Amino acid sequence: MPAVGPDVAEAGVSRSLLFVPADSEKKLAKARGVNADALILDLEDSVAASAKKAARQIARGFIAEGFAAELWVRINPLDTSDALDDLREIMPAAPFGIVLPKPRGARDANQLAKLLEVLEQENNIPPGRTKILPVATERPSALFHMQDYADATPRLAGLTWGAEDLSAAVGATACRDTDGRWLAPYELARSLCLFAASAAGVPAVDTVYTDFKDLEGLAHYACNARRDGFEGMLAIHPEQVDVINEAFRPSAEEIARAERIVGLFAENPDAGALGMDGEMIDRPHWLQAKRILKTAARLN
Repeated sequence: MPAVGPDVAEAGVSRSLLFVPADSEKKLAKARGVNADALILDLEDSVAASAKKAARQIARGFIAEGFAAELWVRINPLDTSDALDDLREIMPAAPFGIVLPKPRGARDANQLAKLLEVLEQENNIPPGRTKILPVATERPSALFHMQDYADATPRLAGLTWGAEDLSAAVGATACRDTDGRWLAPYELARSLCLFAASAAGVPAVDTVYTDFKDLEGLAHYACNARRDGFEGMLAIHPEQVDVINEAFRPSAEEIARAERIVGLFAENPDAGALGMDGEMIDRPHWLQAKRILKTAARLN
């Protein structure tokens, strides 16, 4: 059987991660009825400066009530005073993880990990429990440090990316063409996120599809994201969740083929490559088959 290297992501990621403004109790209540694998309570972009204090308290209460899905909190950027206020308020409720916006690179994830270590100890939370998901491409300089995530904190649960802040930073007037496709600079950022996540051995999460009324376009985009290697996707509207979930669910045919590949190598543990249906199957096929079966098992 092909050897398992460090590039195999052992931890799966949620298919759908829905942003919910943390200052809106109405939207948070509605989110309880949505079939998202994870919720991201947002304390950053969707919350006005004057509402951040109240949003922290609302988020803490929501997390403390409990929820079946993973509960993440997007704090404010680490180089702002709001970030520490966010963490001090919400950590007593023990969220599943922290979404880190606008990091300068893995060093910000590592710095956040040190803060979480102290806050976990102060709040009797098991050490290392709180995960980190950086939005890794929102600053131009961060694109030159994507490879550093391969040596980042063990708390790293995945990498995701964003285009809007990046395009604003460089002074661009658009990040997509008239057909909705990413323009070249942002396709580069997306690819770097995907490759950096693979190098770090964590799942890659694709960014939001901003036209929340275009569910057909979303379905096409999400299917392409899964084809490209992303394991999940951010959502900004509840109606996007079911479309994303379905796009990232392996089909029965994919599962059956994956089972055959894994079984074939189990029967031939010393083989580096094997023939199946007239095709040569080797380590990359085996790795992908393992991921498909792992995803299917998690969903079931």
